[in-house]
Amino acid sequence: MTDQAEHTPAFSVLGDLGGQLVATAVHAGHDLRPEVAQEMVLDEEVRLREEDPCTDRFIAHLPARVVAHRSRFEVDLNRVREEAVYREPDDCWGLEVWREHPLDDAIAQRSLEVYDDFYSTLATHLDEISARGPFVVYDVHSYNHRRDGSGAPPADPDDNPEVNVGTGSLDRERWGRVVDAFIDSFSTSWTTIHGPREQRDVRENVKFVGRGLAQWVHSRYPDTGIVLAIEMKKTYMDEWSGQPDDEAVSRIAAALADTYEPVLAALDRVTGRGTEL
Repeated sequence: MTDQAEHTPAFSVLGDLGGQLVATAVHAGHDLRPEVAQEMVLDEEVRLREEDPCTDRFIAHLPARVVAHRSRFEVDLNRVREEAVYREPDDCWGLEVWREHPLDDAIAQRSLEVYDDFYSTLATHLDEISARGPFVVYDVHSYNHRRDGSGAPPADPDDNPEVNVGTGSLDRERWGRVVDAFIDSFSTSWTTIHGPREQRDVRENVKFVGRGLAQWVHSRYPDTGIVLAIEMKKTYMDEWSGQPDDEAVSRIAAALADTYEPVLAALDRVTGRGTEL
């Protein structure tokens, strides 16, 4: 998996960006460029567990998508630039990642070139979208809930919702109806697909509030950008083996796609402007 970075781009911009909603999966990647892989001592299974596998599949049915192919352990696109390359264990949950600490600065700088290219490309596209009016970004992630081991009890569900919608840097007073539309439509779609016994636990700012990408969008587009940092609990996979439940992944993707029109309709109501669906 590491040498694929020689043959695949660091990220891809996919679909039709002619609308007002874009989905991102910036932690979906697992690839490493060779010089990074050579310096890494972190076990691949541990690395996969800290990445967000299948998040690119969650957004596959949405019209406009930006998907990262490189691992967050090469460059973390959801952090501010100064923190985007993990150099010491303290930068990444105490994990021993590199043969020597800190990571060689020349390697780190080349990783930051990926970061700069990503945000430059994203800005080019979002500038055009913002020029048409307010827009929504689904910043899609996933998170672990069995940190104590595969056989241990999962984390307390009261503090670990099935879906956490982070809106920490969002102007909720202005855009709250858009947030509510997402939560309501995702929950309704899930219940429609699976029945009331499997109603999705979707809550706001319980576990995460959104980080680098959301903060960047809200700073660059204060009057038009609306980012929902969507964290899916890894009940769709075995987070210790890395094996996904393909049916569960497909269900999440379908429910997420069903939010598209309700969310843009809510955006239309808030702004009073027509929005192409």
